[in-house]
Amino acid sequence: MNSKEAHEFVARNHRAVLATIKRDGRPQLSNVAFALDTDGRLKISATGDRAKTRNLIRDPRASMTVLGDNWYQYVVVEARAEVQDDARVVADLRRVYELVNGKPHPNWAEFDEAMVREGRVLLALTIERMYPLTE
Repeated sequence: MNSKEAHEFVARNHRAVLATIKRDGRPQLSNVAFALDTDGRLKISATGDRAKTRNLIRDPRASMTVLGDNWYQYVVVEARAEVQDDARVVADLRRVYELVNGKPHPNWAEFDEAMVREGRVLLALTIERMYPLTE
């Protein structure tokens, strides 16, 4: 798989295992749904109190194994994360929902209310490296 094929793979798959770094240096793993957004960053909805969020605030380095349809289809992404929790986060979370699910939410008002109530933030990962690549 070359770099272009890896980006295409990441764009069409939405399931991954995110690895962040715990305070003691060991990895903390989370199964996540994500979307490759138009700005080229991987976007994940999370709550502000989750371990992955706290870990990324402390140390923005992350790795993510993007999973395909079978065990042998995957791409590993190494990235730097930014935790976004500003006024525009709900609109960004709407876009991530649509990208992951392929359709709008049936009730956006209910969705928006849930995102605020749950204290949702957006994890935005900037890709630094992907592997395995053949080039």
